[in-house]
Amino acid sequence: MATTARSRPGLQVPTRTEHLEIRVGRRSVALTNLRKIFWPEAGLTKRDLLQYYADVSAALLPHLHDRAMVMKRYPNGIHGKCFFMKRTPAAHPDWLATCPIMHRSASLIAFPMVQDLASLLWVVNLGCIDLNPWYARCDDTDRPDHLHFDLDPGPGVPFAQVRETALVVRDALVALGMTSLVKTSGSTGMHLYVPIIRGPVQKRVWTFAKGMAKQLERRHPKLITAEYRIADRPRGRVLVDYNQNAWGRTLASVYSVRPTERASVSTPVTWREVEHGFEVEAFRMDTVPDRVRRVGDLWQPLLAARGRFRLEDVL
Repeated sequence: MATTARSRPGLQVPTRTEHLEIRVGRRSVALTNLRKIFWPEAGLTKRDLLQYYADVSAALLPHLHDRAMVMKRYPNGIHGKCFFMKRTPAAHPDWLATCPIMHRSASLIAFPMVQDLASLLWVVNLGCIDLNPWYARCDDTDRPDHLHFDLDPGPGVPFAQVRETALVVRDALVALGMTSLVKTSGSTGMHLYVPIIRGPVQKRVWTFAKGMAKQLERRHPKLITAEYRIADRPRGRVLVDYNQNAWGRTLASVYSVRPTERASVSTPVTWREVEHGFEVEAFRMDTVPDRVRRVGDLWQPLLAARGRFRLEDVL
């Protein structure tokens, strides 16, 4: 039974103003362009996005804490040009925590970190619709505490086939003694995460995930592909994408809104829900806060110290 995670109902983003400075505890955050339409088809604004993240923040923030945030910015909404940004902008609050990570170019990049509600609102106000945290915590950015698989259906592949693939991957992990958590991607796929004990460096985690995906491809050739190159990928399959475990790659976090026309959300689901069937359209920005209040944070096991798998045992 999941522990209930409560949102912060006291924080309400005003609806009839364009710009304001909002007080969050002892900190002030400037919020801008609140009435700008971000989802034309759904009639949702930037203010609606900020309010959603405030409403789910109690469940979301522990999953972002102490991790670098790769900013994917949509300043003009889902149909506008988007761009990735790693380095914290020069104009940032002095209270914002950052995470320095050395890149191959010998450039030390200070990523922002979302440590609390104030920093969450600050990042979202930049136009970050979905949130893309680093796979490892800032105290050791090359040693992740989970591995993951991104299930990505090819063109025309029904979502039922994605759910079937999720169950196949789950059962293969169970056979190795691994317990996995599952969520919708918020788009057309699903994400599976396995909490692991920190130890192996990122490249070894990636190597394990690749071997697992290739093995599943051999066992289920009509259902699954592990071929990363699009040109070589067989049609009608679900890609078990191991490559998102590679250094510097990120996935949309749990509870992330996605830039889809219906403002869908990457939402934790139970394995029973996967077995019984559901559609991704049920999990949207206007429905997920009530679900979180009702069922709590289904991904709380990803945060726990106990129950983590020792990956060295299978490497």
